[in-house]
Amino acid sequence: MADLFAPDPSPVAEVGRPLADRLRPAVLGDVVGQEHLTGPDGVLTRMIRSGSLGSMVFWGPPGTGKTTVARLLAGETGLAFEQISAIFSGVADLKKVFEAARLRRASGRQTLLFVDEIHRFNRAQQDSFLPVMEDGTAILVGATTENPSFELNAALLSRARVLTFKPLEPESVAALLERAERLEGRALPLDDEARAVLIRMADGDGRASLTLAEEVWRAAGEGEIFDAAGLQEIVQRRAPIYDKSQDGHYNLISALHKAVRGSDPDAALYYLARMFDAGEDPLFLGRRLVRMAVEDIGLADPQALVIANAAKDAYDFLGSPEGELALAQACVYLATAPKSNALYTAFKAATRTAKEHGSLSPPRHILNAPTKLMKSEGYGEGYRYDHDEPDAFSGQDYFPESLGRRTFYDPPDRGFEREIRKRLDWWAKLRRERQGK
Repeated sequence: MADLFAPDPSPVAEVGRPLADRLRPAVLGDVVGQEHLTGPDGVLTRMIRSGSLGSMVFWGPPGTGKTTVARLLAGETGLAFEQISAIFSGVADLKKVFEAARLRRASGRQTLLFVDEIHRFNRAQQDSFLPVMEDGTAILVGATTENPSFELNAALLSRARVLTFKPLEPESVAALLERAERLEGRALPLDDEARAVLIRMADGDGRASLTLAEEVWRAAGEGEIFDAAGLQEIVQRRAPIYDKSQDGHYNLISALHKAVRGSDPDAALYYLARMFDAGEDPLFLGRRLVRMAVEDIGLADPQALVIANAAKDAYDFLGSPEGELALAQACVYLATAPKSNALYTAFKAATRTAKEHGSLSPPRHILNAPTKLMKSEGYGEGYRYDHDEPDAFSGQDYFPESLGRRTFYDPPDRGFEREIRKRLDWWAKLRRERQGK
């Protein structure tokens, strides 16, 4: 696979420039890892061929080439390139940028305005881009690591195309390191295992892989070769790393939940281990396992909640790393348990009905009559104590009379819920008989 970055055309490395900067591509075709955008039939390549660019939002993790691609787009289309960061810019800065873009347009040149971390702008600031996008003053290219659906205004999104940047595949990171070695004129002082660990540490981030490579070169003595343990000692980093406030966190917990729901204990253990390795809070994982027990298993195996809760408490008692095994045990138990969302579905349906009919009074025969007035009004009249009835079942109705009977809980014929189904069917038969229906 081709490299992410092309080397600086100068054979002499510039002193002081970071390696990642020296390896930036010179043309859009040099960018790899994003072939769906920059390849021969990529979205951006087609835009350039058509001679027309529209406003866009680049969405993807750090180190995948968003800034570089924006700069190269401007160069290959003859647009003036203007870059700002939402972290360091305010309303006054935006006004200056917009005015400069208007002056350029008046002289016949359009501006490609690249806004890094665009999700950091508040709603009003995001809205300020709309006029310059609509009248063609500037082509907006925003970059974000956050899901645009949640972080950007609908009005802005309706005027811009969202393009997704993917994390680099290991092959791309490996090729990038090879290009860095050619530029530096020396090999990375790593054995094969350590090299694989460094690629894994980058976690799809091309810039991070080059930063790690620079750290390794700085640390190496004459003739020294690092193994995997030595590499970890140098860079003091666990792998892979993700920001727990961003998409990596939510993607992995979603994958873990779906693997458990899909009864795949091996995949569930894999995602659990990845989150442990990335430094996730184990008690957060414990809480999520408890949620899985009640949402996806419920009464199909009533022990699932007991075991998940016990595992959470065991971790709290043992700490790390010993307590992680308890969470792994619960994870496998949940993945291998019979699945049912009948309780989850029933509770949602009951909640909707309660909101729609929350003003209805319960039938008077099941209400207590603590005062003579309430007794005279019929409270408690006709109530039959179930324990005094045959089979400890009276078959009375308990819903408000105007609402009538409703069925929310419909257990499947599997796991422990098979037994619950038998009970419900038996009680339904008795209810019909005792109500004369």
